[in-house]
Amino acid sequence: MDFLAYAMGGAGKGGTGGEGSGFGTFIPLILMFAIFYFLLIRPQQKKAKAQKQLLASIKKGDRVVSSGGLYGIVTGLTDDVVTMEIAPKVRVKVSRGSISGITGRESSTSSST
Repeated sequence: MDFLAYAMGGAGKGGTGGEGSGFGTFIPLILMFAIFYFLLIRPQQKKAKAQKQLLASIKKGDRVVSSGGLYGIVTGLTDDVVTMEIAPKVRVKVSRGSISGITGRESSTSSST
């Protein structure tokens, strides 16, 4: 059991032992934060900004896809709700935040037979 006491003991008589400088101990933490920022936080912020711009640019006639996988054409908009036509005369209302992408614009030419 004596070896345990020696292992847990201080540095001894003349030195500071295992104590490092104050700034030197924070360098690994700063490096870890920088890595997390550039690999995780910054890309998430860019993605959120792009999604916000996408949601702001939606207008009537856009072909969109919802996060649930519904494809449709936007027929109406409010601040929080998008009305989209998923089949002829079938309209659904979805949250604006659930729109995951714009797949195209509705063509202005209509085919008549």
